[in-house]
Amino acid sequence: MSAQATALDIRPIAGALGAEIHGIDLSQPLSDADFGQIEQALHDHLVIFFRDQQLTPEQHKAFSQRFGHLLEVPFVRALAGHPEILPVMKGKTEKTKRNFGGLWHSDMSYSEIPPLGSALYARVIPPYGGDTMWTNMYAAYEGLSDKLKEVLTGLRAIHSPVRSYGAGGAVVNNGDPAHKMEVRTDERASAEVSHPVVRVHPGTGRKALYVNRTYTVRFEGMTEEESAPLLDFLYQESVRPEYTCRFRWQAGSLALWDNRCTQHLAMNDYNNFDRELHRTTISGSKPIAATL
Repeated sequence: MSAQATALDIRPIAGALGAEIHGIDLSQPLSDADFGQIEQALHDHLVIFFRDQQLTPEQHKAFSQRFGHLLEVPFVRALAGHPEILPVMKGKTEKTKRNFGGLWHSDMSYSEIPPLGSALYARVIPPYGGDTMWTNMYAAYEGLSDKLKEVLTGLRAIHSPVRSYGAGGAVVNNGDPAHKMEVRTDERASAEVSHPVVRVHPGTGRKALYVNRTYTVRFEGMTEEESAPLLDFLYQESVRPEYTCRFRWQAGSLALWDNRCTQHLAMNDYNNFDRELHRTTISGSKPIAATL
């Protein structure tokens, strides 16, 4: 592989975060120089997009593995022959009120060691609808008052998959043939982990708010009722429009985002159409608590 870096065309799509990268074919092995540019773009823009890619599952995994070991996602059936790929699907006959990923969240924050990031590749896209939104959790933290930052620093929050994957969870279907995705529950769905409310990004040194409506259930040492008012405020602040970007998918698009400093939301506005995307999930490191 050549040491000469490709001249990438990086085009921001919003003021807060997000950029499209043109001029690179992800089906081919990346030189260290090109990988360095892409990694820096991820640090700079938090979520990056590539259009018009033609990737096999093996190529999708090979690109993702440049960032780290790939995780298998619990509770959800993987792509046949590829346990590291999660098919995110909704069929045109499904009329679900809650689609997979349809609340703001950071992927698998319920894990003891949450993911670094995720790479989502579009295979079947509706003619309209089905966009994905991301929000900047650096900005969410930085927009808070100094006094609230002081209160939050040192606090920890409990994360759990129970609301999504517990018995009666929001996305569990237990093999219902009406759903294209098979999402099941098991004993792991009741597990809880503790993470700092404000974490330091290991790559940039910046502080990011690290709570989300899907998997955060309460502050450590407090009840859900005691935690709810402040958590609800933080959830609302986290998704202020000026902190977000929105991406319109096309078949062959790939989005790579940093779960350590973003949240995302899949829009559920495409009834009567099929939608299928494939996600890899990249292993991360234990969150580091911020200090004042």
